[in-house]
Amino acid sequence: MTIWQLFDLVWRRGWIIVLAAALTATSAFVFSRLQTEVWEATVRILVQPTRPDFGLTTSAKNLLRSYVQWMDTRQNAQRVIDSLKLDLIPENLDRTITSEDENFIIQVDVRSQNMRTASAAAKRWAELFVEWRITDNSRLRREDQVDALILDEPVISRYRPQTTVNTLAGGILGALLGGVIVFVLEYLAANTLRSRQDIERALGLSVLGAVPVLEGGRRKA
Repeated sequence: MTIWQLFDLVWRRGWIIVLAAALTATSAFVFSRLQTEVWEATVRILVQPTRPDFGLTTSAKNLLRSYVQWMDTRQNAQRVIDSLKLDLIPENLDRTITSEDENFIIQVDVRSQNMRTASAAAKRWAELFVEWRITDNSRLRREDQVDALILDEPVISRYRPQTTVNTLAGGILGALLGGVIVFVLEYLAANTLRSRQDIERALGLSVLGAVPVLEGGRRKA
């Protein structure tokens, strides 16, 4: 297919691509607007050995995943719920707790339909970890302790719906679907001879003449 044939194809059937993109983008926008807003609060905790030597630093990195497991328990979830007097069970307190080993960071993400609830729960979860480290450190020598520090107040962001992203993704998906429809239609019509160009392309011969159509659809004898 030459560039001119492609241009002609887009000119004739491009409206299908535009219509499909518009329909899917509109559907994605409406779907996003109908979704219930969910907010995400993020807290970052710095885990730092008291003695910055290689052995303790390596040990702290290995312990980060253990710390994450300690934090992400049903018991701690219940403590957060009780502390904030939330009408939830631990399984329904939506959270994600991960570690960045290379930066000695533990990140707590809590999601809720209420912005303040998400923020308070994330901060309280981080505080529980800090309190635990203080209690655990009290049984260790100072040079063997591993401290925890909350770096900042919770950062709040919209978790869903992502209206702009969903709308753009819907439009792109619709355009791709429209393109597939166009090329399928073109493929199905490829063997239909409608014009002099179609005949010349199919037979490899030049058309010398054509029978004109009279009014009423009758051809000249």
